[in-house]
Amino acid sequence: MRRRAFIGGSAALAGGLAAAPAAAQGAVEVSFFYPVAVGGPITRIIDGLAADFEKENAGIKVKPIYAGTYQETIVKALTAHKSGTPPVTSVLLSSDMFTLIDEDAIVPFDELMKGPDDAAWIKSFYPAFMFNSQTGGRTWGIPFQRSTIVLYWNKELFKEAGLDPEKPPATWDEQVAMAAKLTKRDAGGNVSQWGIQVPSSGFPYWLFQGFTTQNGVDLMNQAGDATYFDAPEVVQALQYWVDLSRKHKVQPPGIIEWGTTPKDFFERKTAMMWTTTGNLTNVRSNAKFPFGVAMLPAGKRRGSPTGGGNFYVFKKSAPEQREAALKFIKWITTPERAAQWGIDTGYVAVRPDAWETPAMKKYVEGFPAAAVARDQLPHAVAELSTHENQRVTKALNDGLQAALTGTKSPEQAMKDAQAEAVRILRPYKK
Repeated sequence: MRRRAFIGGSAALAGGLAAAPAAAQGAVEVSFFYPVAVGGPITRIIDGLAADFEKENAGIKVKPIYAGTYQETIVKALTAHKSGTPPVTSVLLSSDMFTLIDEDAIVPFDELMKGPDDAAWIKSFYPAFMFNSQTGGRTWGIPFQRSTIVLYWNKELFKEAGLDPEKPPATWDEQVAMAAKLTKRDAGGNVSQWGIQVPSSGFPYWLFQGFTTQNGVDLMNQAGDATYFDAPEVVQALQYWVDLSRKHKVQPPGIIEWGTTPKDFFERKTAMMWTTTGNLTNVRSNAKFPFGVAMLPAGKRRGSPTGGGNFYVFKKSAPEQREAALKFIKWITTPERAAQWGIDTGYVAVRPDAWETPAMKKYVEGFPAAAVARDQLPHAVAELSTHENQRVTKALNDGLQAALTGTKSPEQAMKDAQAEAVRILRPYKK
């Protein structure tokens, strides 16, 4: 796997010392870029966790900096890195791993760990979440707010349509058939309720990976230097997505907004939606009707990409800052805190032992839907991640939106996206 060589040892530490900010009152300051991209009182929770950590660790000050969406946060983090004043740590997309390595911006956790306890900690996370966290025999990211895509459905609307409210679609064919029964039109053909919405803005590539995984095909290789956007199975998956609107007419035409899809679900404008498990608490708080959560329907197989954010530690931080950051990351990912974070936000608790805590057991007993994403992990695949990931992802997103708006056929859209990805990744091929 090609990537820039890691510059370790004294040279890296010397560079980090020069960039260390003055710590208030002698405390080691850990600046912490955090992306706010999903609804809910996330900033309040993060502020509370930072304050609790500081109470237990008097010599460390954690400074959360809310940096916008994931895309905005990585731009700000890399800009700060190039100017010599990056955050000490940041939560960024797990799929940004190759980009951060290529920019020589982060240190592998292997360089920070000491002894068997730290090694055991690395092994405590779900293997599915490590697909986008490790490469080349090193661990570059630590899972924190991770997710899969799941299907939410309105049980009342299922019942009104004569469907079993406890039985969501389990296959692609059932998804279309149920969505057809759930779509309401007046005599003039105007739709007041759609059967399903799969968002195509914000993270279209990620939602699309649900379809491609279910059709038995990967979008990229493990080395992050090749994509398969024009494979026949990829084109078939896109055709299925396009057909939901154009052929079956059970989904709104054109681009469906990521941010407003949950609102459409709350307002009964759509009976089913695909979105992140990170919206689970948001849905539970705002849906004024009984709802269900299910694994995504199967095509040739079940499946979803993992998603969400990892902790990374930036190279241009001082040794004591890195040590403090590691302490904070280990603290915030303990089984009890991983469980509480999952309960408070809807993200998937990232380690199996978190699900064995009394708090999580009680939560799942009262709200079984919380365990759906966990149960989907054996079917999960790595999120799309390559070198030059932002550019490669944009090529795919542009192709998806061209097909969904009808400006290109699925075949042509994927052929063009693949050609652009090949051009971008050429320098990284061995």
